[in-house]
Amino acid sequence: MVGLHRIKKTRSAVCYAVIGPCAPRAPTNTGDHTVLFSQKRRWTALAPTKSVNVDRHTIKQREAIAILSPLSSLFLPNLGLRNNSQVISTFGISVKMGNADECCSTQLIDGDGMFNVHGLENFMKEVKLAECGLSYAVVSIMGPQSSGSNSFRSQTTKGIWLARCADIEPCTLVMDLEGTDGRERGEDDTAFEKQSALFALAVSDIVLINMWCHDIGREQAANKPLLKTVFQVMMRLFSPRKTTLMFVIRDKTRTPLENLEPVLREDIQKIWDSVPKPQAHKETPLSEFFNVQVTALSSYEEKEELFKEQVASLKQRFHQSIAPGGLAGDRRAVVPASGFSFSAQQIWKVIKENKDLDLPAHKVMVATVRCEEIANEKFAYFASNEEWCQIEEDVQTGTVPGFGKKLSLIIGSCLSGYDAEAIYFDEGVRSAKREQLEAKLLQLVQPAYQLMLGHIRSGTLDKFKEAFDKALSGGEGFAVATHGCTKAVMTQFDEECADAVIEQANWDTSKVRDKLRRDIDAHVAAVRATKLSELTALYEGKLNEGLSGPVEALLDGASNETWPAIRVLLLRETESAILGLSSALSGFDMDEQTKDKMLASLENYARGVVEAKAREEAGRVLIRMKDRFATLFSHDSDSMPRVWTGKEDIRAITKTARSSSLKLLSVMAAIRLDDYTDNIENTLSAALVDNVKSAVTNRSITTVDPLASSTWEEEANKRNNNWLPPPWAIVAMVVLGFNEFMTLLRNPLYLGVIFVAFLLSKALWVQLDIAGEFRHGIVPGMLSLATKLLPTVMNLLRKLAEEGAKPPTTDTRGNPLPGSKNFRNGVNTSSAVSSSASSEITSENGTEEYSSSSKQD
Repeated sequence: MVGLHRIKKTRSAVCYAVIGPCAPRAPTNTGDHTVLFSQKRRWTALAPTKSVNVDRHTIKQREAIAILSPLSSLFLPNLGLRNNSQVISTFGISVKMGNADECCSTQLIDGDGMFNVHGLENFMKEVKLAECGLSYAVVSIMGPQSSGSNSFRSQTTKGIWLARCADIEPCTLVMDLEGTDGRERGEDDTAFEKQSALFALAVSDIVLINMWCHDIGREQAANKPLLKTVFQVMMRLFSPRKTTLMFVIRDKTRTPLENLEPVLREDIQKIWDSVPKPQAHKETPLSEFFNVQVTALSSYEEKEELFKEQVASLKQRFHQSIAPGGLAGDRRAVVPASGFSFSAQQIWKVIKENKDLDLPAHKVMVATVRCEEIANEKFAYFASNEEWCQIEEDVQTGTVPGFGKKLSLIIGSCLSGYDAEAIYFDEGVRSAKREQLEAKLLQLVQPAYQLMLGHIRSGTLDKFKEAFDKALSGGEGFAVATHGCTKAVMTQFDEECADAVIEQANWDTSKVRDKLRRDIDAHVAAVRATKLSELTALYEGKLNEGLSGPVEALLDGASNETWPAIRVLLLRETESAILGLSSALSGFDMDEQTKDKMLASLENYARGVVEAKAREEAGRVLIRMKDRFATLFSHDSDSMPRVWTGKEDIRAITKTARSSSLKLLSVMAAIRLDDYTDNIENTLSAALVDNVKSAVTNRSITTVDPLASSTWEEEANKRNNNWLPPPWAIVAMVVLGFNEFMTLLRNPLYLGVIFVAFLLSKALWVQLDIAGEFRHGIVPGMLSLATKLLPTVMNLLRKLAEEGAKPPTTDTRGNPLPGSKNFRNGVNTSSAVSSSASSEITSENGTEEYSSSSKQD
């Protein structure tokens, strides 16, 4: 109905083929045009007879005046033509009526069988055929030569012409076929006749066949070859619908139509029965293929008024011809109007190739091509849509409000347009192409959709960070802030994703949502790690502050209660820190294992602080011992400076000061954070204070200086046999150095040189005290060695020279015992610290001697 409404508004029309006899007139040829004469009306007409390929400018210059016959002038008004019509089309007759209705036509197929594609497309655009949908009908007119099928052109038709009828609803197209048995083609050229008949039956809903009244009942009638041709080609046409055959009897005599119709139907049935048919249609009646209609027209010259009435009545039968029960009421396998051009072209192509024409398959093929064209048009429309282009541009920089709704409307509009244009095509093809169009549209918008989701995700993450930091700054618990902010932003993300969803797409946003959740969790983990580090640093600082000073003070006043006091202090400070940290960690919603691990780490840190402080103080133990010895030696019990009168018991004072220094050393000798007893103090007293008695009673005790750290290291290395390399290294050296060892055995000179070099190196090592120099660092050691190397070498050479010149002696009295050492040198040899209260302890011939530096002075 939409197509009909538009047609009524446009008032565009195509000339309808005149039905009825035409009084033959002898045309007069003037150049390439046919000029017809009549004494009643003048018409301006131009119709090329030789070639239709003449440009419009040439046609206008070669217009001729023609007067149509009285019979033609009678039918033209009834069929919508007007006087003073001008022909301007190069591909057919396009008649313009000034301000009146418009009627146009085109030559569909020329006399050589060439299909006029361009002309048909222009024709469809002019009459707006694509808007008709299924509301249109096609009528073909055929008949013997000069039977009246081409009266509106008043000349012999070449090929097939197409026109639209004026003032007939719905849209009705008329195809005027070249007459049969024409002398122009000859008796043997029947190929085009059969091809055009097959084309008319395949394309048309109604076929009008003109025949003379006097041919009815005659065996050699002019229309019998035409009917045989129609029935024969019908056998090649696989069409599910019935075609209406309307026989128009021309110049009807006085014999009633009721008497003529049975005779005509009998002749038609005989022709049908005589036509060879496939095995499947041997017994098929004529009514299965055709709906036969018979009408008659009187002679115009004899009964003009009656002829006009009959023509008007016949015209009325074509109004609403596609309605149920109408002349074209069978609408099965009808091609939509928008696909008429392509369908007609393909049908003619198949006919020209002499192939069987399967109209159902042809309908699917036409639907495939047309639906593809419509889909491409809609896709191109969407791609160039200004609103879509603006959305695509805006989404590159940020979110677009109403993104999903806008795109859904645009895509829906394209799909609705496709549905409206493709509604009359095959349902299966239409649905498949629609799905393809929808998939292409969604594929086009998917990058923009992904960008939109990316912007939503990043924006949501930024909002979470801002809200999370604000919540933590406001004093909210970490776990509470995490849960609340996460829930809020995820709800907002879901809402924004719902706003971006395209109705036609079933895209899943779970991956983007999971990515956002992972980003949030990563940020939370980073913030948690930072906060935990800050908490750990805070309580470690408290522990460091609470332990360092008191531990240093306790170690400075070394006594028997030093380490118990340190243990109590450590326990108190550790419990306080652990309690505070545990309370702070409760807001982080941590698992117990992680929490216990952090608390254990803090406890270990507290212990490490005490140990580090103890080691730091132990590094200054010699200085502290010397200071304590000097303090006790030079001050009395009231801490007043001692006044030496000569009556003091120097030995007792020295022993007391020395015992106190050893007490300090015993406290510093080991870290006693665990409550267990040791024998360090007794060992030191036995080794240093009571060393003479111990040497007599217990020779197992080492007589080396126990205060020298280097001596302890040497003894430990000796006891652990650390001076030997690993067994595998010894084996490797023996195997790999066997040839060098044999070389030395074969050359004793090398062995002597190496031995002398070893002695010199050993002497330099001892004289320079290389291990002691490097104890203070590599750079200071190297600088010290550089300054001492040359004097030491010169001194060593001088001593060697002196030893070589001195006579041999057996006096060893001046050599000190290797087990006796000067206390001051052993304690602070390298530092060379002097003190006014320092004392010297020497052992000679088994006796001890105590001397004060003040006395020596």
